[in-house]
Amino acid sequence: MLEGIGLLILVVILSIVGLWVLLYFVPVGLWFQAVLTTTKVSLIDLIFMRWRKVPPSIIVNAMINAKKAGIEISSDKMEAHFLAGGHVQNVVNALISADKANIPLDFNMATAIDLAGRDVFEAVTMSVNPKVIDTPPVTAVAKDGIQLIAKARVTVRANINQLVGGAGEDTILARVGEGIVTSIGSAESHKKVLENPDSISKVVLARGLDSGTAFEILSIDIADVDIGKNIGAELQIDQAEADKNIAQARAEERRAMAVALEQEMKAKAQEAKARVIEAEAEIPKAIAEAFRSGNLGIMDYQRYRNIMADTEMRENIAKPKDKGPLGGSTLGNKGKGDS
Repeated sequence: MLEGIGLLILVVILSIVGLWVLLYFVPVGLWFQAVLTTTKVSLIDLIFMRWRKVPPSIIVNAMINAKKAGIEISSDKMEAHFLAGGHVQNVVNALISADKANIPLDFNMATAIDLAGRDVFEAVTMSVNPKVIDTPPVTAVAKDGIQLIAKARVTVRANINQLVGGAGEDTILARVGEGIVTSIGSAESHKKVLENPDSISKVVLARGLDSGTAFEILSIDIADVDIGKNIGAELQIDQAEADKNIAQARAEERRAMAVALEQEMKAKAQEAKARVIEAEAEIPKAIAEAFRSGNLGIMDYQRYRNIMADTEMRENIAKPKDKGPLGGSTLGNKGKGDS
């Protein structure tokens, strides 16, 4: 009795497992759902999807959505896009949205955009509902040297034909910033820019900044313009400071050269004085040698001494006399007192 019950339980478990395996590989429910929605997909195709590692539910649900929207897409194309790493449901949603908005978009283009790494459904949505991009503060200097800080709002919509290979939002922002800098830099005065900020928008729009990008620029609006620094005055101050430093360096160079020349002259004077002293030290030796050799007599030496004394007296007379406390000569006062 117990053996019969155990065998019955085993048979029931095996039956449940077998039924689950059968229903997994043979998705009858999905096939029946497709039949009710008149979607062309066979039960054999669903079984083969399992073997090809393609979830049948994704393909069937996408085909049903497309069928209800009036778009015919074969299961083979959807399978190929899924195996290529694409997002099948996202592509179908984009095709449905584009069809309702009268935007020309076929399955091949949609899959190419999706495989390129862009969100094709978001691109279609942006084509219907344009997107506003706020630029970061752009700093530029007018011709009068006044710095202006401008912020812009760029309204763009997706260009479906340029989504594959087209530049993104960063390129749009960079080009708009460049256009703002050029427009402000060409203005004669910052006051003209503040009076007519729309002139910046006109100049930037005329440059065709959306060329080669995945977007079409609809409008560029200047949201805010603030006054920054007086760059012209700061540059003049910096230039004056630089000129002053250069002049100081040159003056210091000339002073150093003068000091060096003075030191050199002093050194030469000291050298000459040393030579004179050395020469004077040789005079007594020469006189003694002249006495020994008989070339100099006593009378000659006496005349030499008289000449030297006369020369010294003349030098003393030629020197300026010291002034007394009342402005008179000290020597003169002394003479009067003695008399």
